[in-house]
Amino acid sequence: MISYLKGEIISKHKQSVTLLCGAVGYETFLSSTILSEMEIGQSAELYIYTRVREDEITLYGFTKTGDLEFFKLLIGVNGVGPKTALEIMSVDANQIKNAILQENLALLTKTPGIGKKTAERIILELKNKVQPDSLIELPASLEQRFDEVVTALTTLGYQRGEIYRVLKTAPPEMVSSEEIVTFFLKNV
Repeated sequence: MISYLKGEIISKHKQSVTLLCGAVGYETFLSSTILSEMEIGQSAELYIYTRVREDEITLYGFTKTGDLEFFKLLIGVNGVGPKTALEIMSVDANQIKNAILQENLALLTKTPGIGKKTAERIILELKNKVQPDSLIELPASLEQRFDEVVTALTTLGYQRGEIYRVLKTAPPEMVSSEEIVTFFLKNV
């Protein structure tokens, strides 16, 4: 399987570019966001998802490995093919991941080809698998204080993002794990 390409963009199409690597040109489909950044003659490095079907081999390119991994999660959802996943990823991946975690159907259904049922399926299947890069982070001082609590609450099935949002509002005088868990359960 092709997993990485580095070369020069020799042509640009509506949904793809042709990347010249050595003496071979590879047509690679890209999200509209990545495509808008590409110019003919420019050098490009892409992480590739290779889709092999009975009658074709199709390449999908990403500038970050995290986006490639997210793409793989999306196409693993029943009813979401590679072209639809690329459409979804035309919006910032972190926005989509946050929409999944916050069960924001409105943002997901803005994508052509994604109806309410498919958006619900994406949320259901990926809610426990995604974590945005820009997820709410706790300051280092709080991270240590809440480390044991976060571990316990994730074991109980709560999502890290949800835990962090609530714990960020915890009064500074709370120091025992029991107090913090009680605070979380009252405010979740």
